[in-house]
Amino acid sequence: MTSGRPAETPDTTGAFPRLTQEQIGALAAQGERRPTAEGEVLYAEGDRGRDFYVVLSGLVALAESWGTGDEEVTGVHGPGRFLGGLSLFTGRAMLLTAVVREAGEVLAVPVPRLREVLASDQALGDLILRAFLVRHSALTGIGAGCRILGSRFDPDTRRLREFATRNRIPHRWIDLEDDPHSEDLLRELGVRPEDTPVVICGRQAILRHPSPAELARAVGLPVPAQRQVSGDLVVVGAGPAGLAAAVYGASEGLRTIVMDGIAAGGQAGTASRIENYLGFPAGISGAELSDRAVVQARKFGAELTVPIEAVSMERADGHFTVRCAGGTEVTGHTLLVASGARYRRLVVPGMDTYESSSVYYAATDVEVRLCAGDPVAVAGGGNSAGQAALFLARTAAQVNLIVRAADLGKDMSRYLVDRIGRSPAITVLTSTEIRELRGKDHELHELTVENTQTGEWSTIPARALFVFIGAEPHSDWLGGQVALDGRGFVLTGPTAATAASDTWRDLGREPLVLETSLPGVFAVGDVRSGSVKRVASAVGEGSMAVRLVHTYLGGVRADAER
Repeated sequence: MTSGRPAETPDTTGAFPRLTQEQIGALAAQGERRPTAEGEVLYAEGDRGRDFYVVLSGLVALAESWGTGDEEVTGVHGPGRFLGGLSLFTGRAMLLTAVVREAGEVLAVPVPRLREVLASDQALGDLILRAFLVRHSALTGIGAGCRILGSRFDPDTRRLREFATRNRIPHRWIDLEDDPHSEDLLRELGVRPEDTPVVICGRQAILRHPSPAELARAVGLPVPAQRQVSGDLVVVGAGPAGLAAAVYGASEGLRTIVMDGIAAGGQAGTASRIENYLGFPAGISGAELSDRAVVQARKFGAELTVPIEAVSMERADGHFTVRCAGGTEVTGHTLLVASGARYRRLVVPGMDTYESSSVYYAATDVEVRLCAGDPVAVAGGGNSAGQAALFLARTAAQVNLIVRAADLGKDMSRYLVDRIGRSPAITVLTSTEIRELRGKDHELHELTVENTQTGEWSTIPARALFVFIGAEPHSDWLGGQVALDGRGFVLTGPTAATAASDTWRDLGREPLVLETSLPGVFAVGDVRSGSVKRVASAVGEGSMAVRLVHTYLGGVRADAER
C-alpha cells in the first residue's frame, strides 16, 4: 500500500453511495460509535459474523490478499460510506479486508439490528441491498475471494469451478497447464500434483482435493448437518419456482426450508441475460436474479441450504420426510417438488473422451473466458441455446449454432432469433445434428455434423461444445410415490386425479391445481408435466403453490377438529 495521505475513491458504479445524516441517525440508534486508529483492521478476508460499519470520519481502505505481501487496494472510503457486502446477510466469509488508512470514527451496527432497521426503512434497505449486489458482481468479475488451482483437464477441478460459479462464489482460477508460476506456488504450499485441485481461502485455509461441500463450508455457505430438521413447507429445488415459493412461504408465516443439490437459481441461474422477464426492460442475468431472490427469501426467514441432494422421500403420520445424501432428514407438513430438469447428454462417438474437458451445459463468465478467441459450437434450438450463442459471440472467434429443427423460430423467442440473425459471429445450421466429436489429447478440435434434409456430412471447427438439447426431469428421487407422465415429469391437478382416482375418491375431493397424486405434495416449474418452460411461469407457479399449501393445511386442520 502506498504511503502519504490517501485519497477517497470516487463512486462511479453505485457500489459505495453516501448515506444522509438522517439515514446515519436511524442506524446510530441501533449501533455504537467507535474510534479508529491508523492501521487497525476492522474485519479481515475470511472473517464471518462481523458488524456493519459506516465511516463517520477518517478513511478506510478495502484490500485483497492483505498481509500476504501482494496486497491490492480496491478502494478507499470516507465519511458517509458503509462497508461490507452480501456476506453480512448470507453468513459467507468476507471477501476483502477493511484497514483504517486515516484515524477517525466508525458506526458499528450488529447485523440482527441492521435487519430490523432495514425492515422498517424500505428506502434505506433498497439502497444498501443495491450497493451490496453491485459490489458482489464487481468482486466476482475481478476474481476476488478464494483461489482454485487445478488443471483444465481435471474433472474435479472443473466440478469445483462450476460449483463456485453457480453459487456466485467469487474466485480466481489458476490453470496448472498455462500458469508459469503454478509449480512454484504448489511447491511453496507443500502440495503434490496428485493433491490438486487445491483451494486457498483467506490467509490460512488450504483445501487439498476438496469436495463441493467442503468448499461450501470453507466460504461460509450454509451446509447441512447430519440431523433432522422440520418445518411447515419443504421445498426441494432452488430454481425460480422454488425461490418464489420460499419468498412467499416465509413472508406468510410458514417455516420454509429450501434445499438444492447444486446451487440457487437452477438452470435460469446460468442464463447470461433474461430479457423477457417482467420489470427488467434492460434484462437481468440469471445469477443476479437468483442473488436477489436468495437475499429476499432469507430476509423473510426462509432456510436455504446448498449443496444438499434429496435422494428419497416418504410419508408417515401426516408428514413428509425427505432423506438427503449425507444423512440429513428434512420433515415438513407439506412438500413442494421444484427439482427442475437437467439438460440431456448428447450420445455420439467422442463424447466420453471430450466431455470432461470441452463439453459444457451452461454458458457463464467462466466458460466465456476459457473460449475467448476460439471457435465454439452450441447445440440446441431453445431460448437457453440462443442466449448462450449470443453471450459466447462476444469473445469467441466463431459460434456455430446447431439446430435439429428446420426453423430456428420453432422453439426460440422471436427477439432472440432476430438478434442472432444480426450477429456476424453466429452461423446457424438448421436441420443439422452432431454425429461425432473429434480432437487430440482430450482436447476437442472439431465436430462432424449431418444435414438431415440433404444427408450431407461436414466438419466444423470447435474447441468447446455447449449442449442445450432438451431436458430430463429430476424426479427419480420421488421413488415412484407420485404419478409421472411417460417422460418422467410430475402429474398435477386433473391428470393426477386420473392417475390416482381411488386416493381422491376416498378423500372426497379433487387435487388442487398444482397438487400431485399424493395429497400434500405439490409440484411446480420445469419438473411439472405441462409447465411452460419460462422463468416468469416458474415464479408464478411457485408463488401460487404457497396459497394452495395454505388451503391444504386449512383442510387438514378442519378435519382434525371434526
